[in-house]
Amino acid sequence: MSKYSIAVVGGDGTGPEVVKEGLKVLKATASVCGFTYETVDYDIGGERYLKTNEILPDSVVEGLKRCDAIYLGAIGDPRVKPGILEKGILLKLRFTLDQYVNLRPVVLYDKRFCPLKDKKEEDIDFVVVRENTEGLYCGAGGFLKKGTKDEVAIQESINTYKGAERVIRFAFEYARRRNKRKKVTLCGKTNVLTYAFDLWERTFYAVAKEYPDIQADYAHVDATCMWMVKSPEWFDVIVTDNMFGDIITDLGAMIQGGMGIAAGGNINPQGVSMFEPIGGSAPKYTGKNVINPLAAICAVGMLLDQIGEQDAGQRIETAVKKVVKEKLESFSAGKMGYSTSEVGDLVAEYIKNEK
Repeated sequence: MSKYSIAVVGGDGTGPEVVKEGLKVLKATASVCGFTYETVDYDIGGERYLKTNEILPDSVVEGLKRCDAIYLGAIGDPRVKPGILEKGILLKLRFTLDQYVNLRPVVLYDKRFCPLKDKKEEDIDFVVVRENTEGLYCGAGGFLKKGTKDEVAIQESINTYKGAERVIRFAFEYARRRNKRKKVTLCGKTNVLTYAFDLWERTFYAVAKEYPDIQADYAHVDATCMWMVKSPEWFDVIVTDNMFGDIITDLGAMIQGGMGIAAGGNINPQGVSMFEPIGGSAPKYTGKNVINPLAAICAVGMLLDQIGEQDAGQRIETAVKKVVKEKLESFSAGKMGYSTSEVGDLVAEYIKNEK
């Protein structure tokens, strides 16, 4: 029987509430699938920063490195200046743990919740593979004459062959494993960003030659956004850089029904990966037991899939689909027809009763 160590970071706002429901579902899944686990709680987020001025101590990072995976609720506190927690926790963890893949499934569980006309569940089922440790998010750049009318701000995009090649290769491997449309689309801007995406495009087609069973194609980022709305069925796996990936994954969340169902993974295939709902801390709903926990529950499914418990991950996805189809009235906070804890109960019960 396998045993895993899972780091739990409830974080800010509604993060602890949705994590509680995810852990409820994890417990039910473990009892059915026959694996064991321990959780290690870490106090990271806005509250700690405001009390101690600590953001992410090195001792915490070392502890996280010893776990099999990290389960994160949310980071973001309106009392803290924007960027401090996001850079000091989220980006630092991605860079320090070399979580170079941001994985975002875009799956429509029920056509009732899709804002696109005449689109069905089979039309929206693709994955965005976003490079997660380079690009504009590296922090390269600076100011000249800041605070004056002659101010200059420079933000540089860092792109390396190593960074592009390994995330592109991950995308092709993932398309092969998915075994659905078996297509990888590079999303870029080769007609304007002629240095960065020249590197990306050359690397993409060089890697594609090693995967003759996978179709390789290209779309500018603006065209990608257009086709995600007009013909999302065109996509299987999209691979792109850090900034474009950040933008198109939020669009993906909307066409699948909203942030309440959108989960993501920050993955190091050879190390420790982190999984989270992507909707943020939603502080205005804190403590009200109305926030949608399904994205956090789906993140648990992704976590289990990554650490080798694929059957367990699939059970969670199947249970979420059933709850969405049979129970929920909406994905929006306070409009689901059930409380946060009741939605967690529903998913856990489906898993326990699944034959």
